[in-house]
Amino acid sequence: TAPAGAGREAFVPLSCVPSRGCCRRTPPLMLRHSPHLLSPSPCRKFYYITLLRDPVSRYLSEWRHVQRGATWKTSLHMCDGRTPTPEELPPCYEGTDWSGCTLQEFMDCPYNLANNRQVRMLADLSLVGCYNLSFIPEGKRAQLLLESAKKNLRGMAFFGLTEFQRKTQYLFERTFNLKFIRPFMQYNSTRAGGVEVDEDTIRRIEELNDLDMQLYDYAKDLFQQRYQYKRQLERREQRLRSREERLLHRAKEALPREDADEPGRVPTEDYMSHIIEKW
Repeated sequence: TAPAGAGREAFVPLSCVPSRGCCRRTPPLMLRHSPHLLSPSPCRKFYYITLLRDPVSRYLSEWRHVQRGATWKTSLHMCDGRTPTPEELPPCYEGTDWSGCTLQEFMDCPYNLANNRQVRMLADLSLVGCYNLSFIPEGKRAQLLLESAKKNLRGMAFFGLTEFQRKTQYLFERTFNLKFIRPFMQYNSTRAGGVEVDEDTIRRIEELNDLDMQLYDYAKDLFQQRYQYKRQLERREQRLRSREERLLHRAKEALPREDADEPGRVPTEDYMSHIIEKW
């Protein structure tokens, strides 16, 4: 999937995965692109991965993106087989886009999907009636969404944190046994980083993204646990390799050395006479 902080609903449900990628009962052989090429039916294994970002920085980044004219009108927000009604998800602006909006206007819209976006994108919205806010009480809804997001994050083979690029690269490479040709770079100078906001505004953003703040704290702890576990495995593998190399070296040293080459035999007198007579 796309990063959870990318600014759109990018978590793809299993129902959207192409059927040809699922392990289902299919004929033992299937026709591929070439009519003469027969091969076993493919059985793909899908992995869900994501990148999380500090909620305040992510929120400011999305505001700047929207301020420049970005919209997500093509996002259907499908949930339980339907899109939300206009009453369930009213727009925050009139017109073609929300370009030029101030940060205050961005924060004041109660229907702004930027609020707690990472939790909503990771959670199973069907547990809370999708975008119907009257389905269950607000407190219960928030708790269910947060727990669902944590559960789905735990179930992912890999997730990274944009604030820890090198560790994210290490975890990805160790998880999927792949190597990037270049190391990840940690860029702390982002558009969000260039926004000057006062402490009151930061607290307001944290309040609007309280679920994301809790999820991010949880994600950082889980991320460090996974990182330390992979490092322990790596050190263990290194110790085992060193031990095997030492044993191999000792085994070679224990082998009997070949005797020094014996000096060539001196031909006997009869043998030399025989050769001379032939000449």
